[in-house]
Amino acid sequence: MKKNIAVLMGGYSSEHEISVQSGTTVFNHIDSNTYNAYKVIIKEKDWNLFTVDGTRYPINKEKFNCIVNNEEINFDLVFIMIHGTPGEDGIIQKYFNKLGIPYTGPSPEVALLTFNKKDCIEFARKNNVKTAKSILLNKNTNISFEKIEKELGFPLFVKANNSGSSFGISKVYNSKKLKIAIKKSFDFDEQVLIEQFLDGMEVSVGVMNYNDEVKVFGITEIVTSNDFFDYEAKYEGIHEEITPARITKIQKEKVEKVAKDIYIKLNMNGFSRSDFIFIKDEPYLLEVNSIPGMTEHSIFPKQVKMNNISLKKLFSFMIEDTLKTFKR
Repeated sequence: MKKNIAVLMGGYSSEHEISVQSGTTVFNHIDSNTYNAYKVIIKEKDWNLFTVDGTRYPINKEKFNCIVNNEEINFDLVFIMIHGTPGEDGIIQKYFNKLGIPYTGPSPEVALLTFNKKDCIEFARKNNVKTAKSILLNKNTNISFEKIEKELGFPLFVKANNSGSSFGISKVYNSKKLKIAIKKSFDFDEQVLIEQFLDGMEVSVGVMNYNDEVKVFGITEIVTSNDFFDYEAKYEGIHEEITPARITKIQKEKVEKVAKDIYIKLNMNGFSRSDFIFIKDEPYLLEVNSIPGMTEHSIFPKQVKMNNISLKKLFSFMIEDTLKTFKR
């Protein structure tokens, strides 16, 4: 009998539409000969299963199941493709833990840690990974602009601490623009991270535990005509992705080691993407994505394909590996 797989997408944040695109990619590549895949899109008060013809059926949140044409659909596994809350902050994982339903990706604790940029880079720093200097601001507290300029200098980055897809991020060149950028980021989150600008090559490293090996699928160099790798550059094609990245053998060895070490020390599950900036030969961690993008424009699926692994094969592996090892 085929297993029922709910591909969960959407979510409650500004990343809702990107998540739907990622989830649709997963849905389209799940092996239909082996699994019954169902598209489940959630909003804060509206959870629905969508059939191929676009008909929607409400999800029973108490059991996470659904009645379709008088038949009760229960799920053997949930393939989580929610970027932002509640997928990358651990909330949905806690929900499925209570229900005892297996799911792909990180545990609640790992999701929460990697979603919080400041906590994640502090974890990395404690594990001897180089990171940029940063200052965390909380909403409705006094802000010392002089301290920020003195400690970090200009230019610098202003980021919503809990956000992805480059929402709420600004590159700031002077104190006049700093206040505006901070206000913009507070529109996305209650915490804002002010981060030192690192002037170097940006790379993105796809990592996953695949066939009992923590595997680096690729190192992609990011080249953008925008001032930085912002939302427009990521999703509207205003950038170039070069795989493999134009780095030296020493740089390659170092960034692969760091990316794999972070994956292992965080006790991650499923696929991940870590972003770095090279300062000479040293990789500095920017962030770790525990549920990276899977859209047609996303880096990770392109890296997978370059390893001659189809997305169908990858997703089948994730489903079977999760069902075999799920203990959360």
